[in-house]
Amino acid sequence: MMQVQALSIPEVLLFTPRVFGDARGFFFESFNAREFAELSGLKVNFVQDNHSRSARHVLRGLHYQIRQAQGKLVRVVVGEAFDVAVDIRKSSPTFGQWTGALLSADNKRQLWIPPGFAHGFLALGEYTEFIYKTTDYYAPEHERGIAWDDPEIGIDWPLDGAQPLLSGKDRENPPLARAEAFA
Repeated sequence: MMQVQALSIPEVLLFTPRVFGDARGFFFESFNAREFAELSGLKVNFVQDNHSRSARHVLRGLHYQIRQAQGKLVRVVVGEAFDVAVDIRKSSPTFGQWTGALLSADNKRQLWIPPGFAHGFLALGEYTEFIYKTTDYYAPEHERGIAWDDPEIGIDWPLDGAQPLLSGKDRENPPLARAEAFA
């Protein structure tokens, strides 16, 4: 049975699986719809799986879709990443706040990022492979971003003095104050 923990923004959930291992390797159930619903109180339908590979210090995000908003269940299968969710629902008491968790191939944890949140991660391993399920399809016309270093949000990225490697698009993301947000 998986364990679930609400983070500092209670809608963002950290799932820790029960891993069975011995000298041969390990086994764990990474997703079970019935158990996910029981533990989270959510009934979701995942429609797409995505897989990315990033070198150390690649920072992806903060991304979201303003329409066709996606809930995401994310995990790392190679390396490790610092994963972040930012509440961008104007009507929320936690609007503009962030929470995060260390996800790794070793800890096998997964993070649930609900619709209405921007998402990003920093790759910490030499290479990090990231897999996530989404509750809606990718829609590039609705894709939006927020600056990874917005001082009003104040994410404490574990860069240890390094500069993040960003895509051209992510370098241009506006601060939350100028970004399109959810009602």
